[in-house]
Amino acid sequence: NPYYNKPTQDGLYRHFRAVAESVAIPILVYNIQSRTAVNVETATLERLVRDVKSVAGVKEASGSLDQMSQVIAACGPDFAVLSGDDNLTLPLLAIGGHGVVSVIANILPRETAEMVHAALDGDWKRARDLHYRLFPLARAAFLETNPIPIKEAMAMAGMIEPEFRLPMCRMSDANRERLRAVLKPYALVK
Repeated sequence: NPYYNKPTQDGLYRHFRAVAESVAIPILVYNIQSRTAVNVETATLERLVRDVKSVAGVKEASGSLDQMSQVIAACGPDFAVLSGDDNLTLPLLAIGGHGVVSVIANILPRETAEMVHAALDGDWKRARDLHYRLFPLARAAFLETNPIPIKEAMAMAGMIEPEFRLPMCRMSDANRERLRAVLKPYALVK
């Protein structure tokens, strides 16, 4: 979604249509009301899919499995509905979603990919086991504003330096310790 201004659904439609018509590649709509203050409604996505062939999918971060169900039903099986919420990836896959644009895959890519592939292959027990293994990290990724916790986790695991550009900054000491405790079972920190 565009940020700062709060467009109407028609404004969102026109924005995404203009973007799609100005590039020669498929586009993915990102629905993240928590950052933009406006939800891309199902009817708006359906209109885009009908009118603009290069709108290939949506990163759905509304947090609403109900809305995700509506999008899948309205936009059809070829429209890629990707989870934008790690904790809702498995439920979305169970109702016909296609995958995830993941935060936690930055630190546990193999396990995240395994969960998605297991679900898409119909191995629901394996997918469920991985979901519950990843779930504590998915919750911890939002101890503070994203992407602060995942960057802190990656720094604790020695993957990156703990550098942040303002207005993002280091986590509080208390939350850093909570995050460290969550990371220990994954053998990512000592």
